[in-house]
This record gives sequence, structure tokens and C-alpha cells, in this order.
Amino acid sequence: MLKPPHLLTLKAVVHTGSFALAARDLGYTASAISQQISALEKDTGLVLFEREAHGIRATAAARHLVDLSTRVLTALDDLDHQVRELATGTTGRLALGSFPTAGVRLVPSALSAFASTHPRARIQLEEGEPDELLSALSEGELDVALVYEYGLSPRQWPESLAQYPLLREDLVLLRAVGSGIGAELPGLAGQRWITSREGTAGALSLTRLCAAAGFAAQVAFRSNNYDVVRELVGTGLGVAVVPALGHEPGDRIDAVRLNRPSAHRTVMALHRRENSNPLLGAMLRTLRAAVPGDQPYLHPAASAQRPVAGAASGSGSSESDI
Repeated sequence: MLKPPHLLTLKAVVHTGSFALAARDLGYTASAISQQISALEKDTGLVLFEREAHGIRATAAARHLVDLSTRVLTALDDLDHQVRELATGTTGRLALGSFPTAGVRLVPSALSAFASTHPRARIQLEEGEPDELLSALSEGELDVALVYEYGLSPRQWPESLAQYPLLREDLVLLRAVGSGIGAELPGLAGQRWITSREGTAGALSLTRLCAAAGFAAQVAFRSNNYDVVRELVGTGLGVAVVPALGHEPGDRIDAVRLNRPSAHRTVMALHRRENSNPLLGAMLRTLRAAVPGDQPYLHPAASAQRPVAGAASGSGSSESDI
């Protein structure tokens, strides 16, 4: 098989008409150039140069071989350029998974910023609950997964994954404007509550919050969609506790942060420790930079990255990040 370096050497010698000048241009010795040409002649069975007393003369076969190899060498040069871009993260592909609420409030701005700095990169976005995303992440279908855990319902993540904290959300109490309902949990024992499906982390967190306040919540409605929860609250059908990403300020809803221990939710990005995707670091930094720093109830994470250990648990649903 012909060796590309030998073809490049041939092109240089034909162009300069001299082993010495080709050696200077390529950074070789004249002896190395001569050896490469001899090896190419042996590989092709062609006489490429006529040796004369005062120099060399390229044969017709040499010139024709240069013409034939130009397209191949150009393609190889393009391949080398593309590989370098892939290695540096200029191009490439990254698969990102997100739970629904972050997909609405965090991911769009992050992807917009990432596209401006990596216009040739291809990003694939998948949506799902943490357990669904963990499975895809572990199997290599995702490079990054956005997940969450409640302070009152902590999780353990697989030891093979590294954690990149993004933000902490306060849990906020939602009440209809003008309802006259108080803002302290102990005084809400007789209220109707709106929360997520039984067994979700949000519902479990509410149960534990109310128990710590001395009562059991009387759940009137359940929905795994924050838009539905807010509409039910806004029409005066009950009160709800949601993480900050699930709250959209509006004229019909009054929101107040719960001043209770562990009344928060943490959002983080997980990735496989051994993942060598060149785009990974840039995506993690872009996700963190996309966290709003001027909105109430949202607290961007510190810059330190820390590993996590343990085993995954829990179940997912269509919108059970609440």
C-alpha cells in the first residue's frame, strides 16, 4: 500500500526539482528524501526520477502519479483537519438529557449560548425523568443528564457518575391572590392541597414538610404538570408547594419561600466519569452559566465539582419532577 508521506515527498521533489530543496521545505535530510523516493519506486514498480550528473529529472510516470495522488492527499488533509476539530470540540456530537421543568426554564438558553460558541457541533436533546435518564446515561446513549433531588427526599447516584451542581431551588408556597391564606405551614392544616402523583419525590417532600409542621396534608388534586398545578391554585382550589423552577410569577398567584429546614431542591448535571467527549466540559460550563442569577428563589451553584456515590433509586413519570 502506498504511504501518504511518500506521496507528499514525491510532490515536493517534482515541484522543486531537487532532493535538497524538497528536504529543506519538508524538514528532512536529503538522504531521507532519497530513501523515501526509492521506497516509493519499489512499492510502485515505477522509475520516478532520472538521475543525472548535476541533478534529477522527473519522469512522466512521476508527474502522472503526482496528479493521481492530489485528490487523495487533499482528502487526507481534510480528514486530518476534521479530526483535529473533533478532538478540540469544534465539531462533534453531544447527547443531553433533561427533566421537563429544566427543559423549559434552563435548557433553551443554554443551548442557544452553546450554539453561538460551537456552531458546528450537533446537540441531541432527550427528555425524561431522572431514572429514565440514568439508564440512558449509563448505557452511553447520553453524555449529560440533568437530574434533581429534594432536600427532604435525598437520592444516591451510581458510583460511575460524576456530579456537576447547577443550582438550588427554594420550595415556595403558592396561594391564590386575595385568598387570605397564611404563609406559615402550621396554619395550613385545614387547607386543600394540590401536589403531584403519589410516590413522586415532590409528593413525598410535601408529606414530610407537613408532618414536621404537625399535620397531614389533605390532598384534593394531583397533577404532574406545573402548569396545571398553578392553574388550580390560581382559581382558588387549593394551595401547593413547588420548587422555584416550577413557579411562574403571575397576577393570580402569591408565592412565598418556605422557611423550613431542607425546603429546597438541588439540580445537577451527571456524566460518566470516563466520558472523554471533547464537548462535555464546554456544555457543563454553559449549563451552569445559563442559571439565572437575578431571580428570586434560585441560587446558582458554586464552581466546585464533586463526585457522587451510591445506587440509583426511585421512579419516573411524565412530569414528576414536582
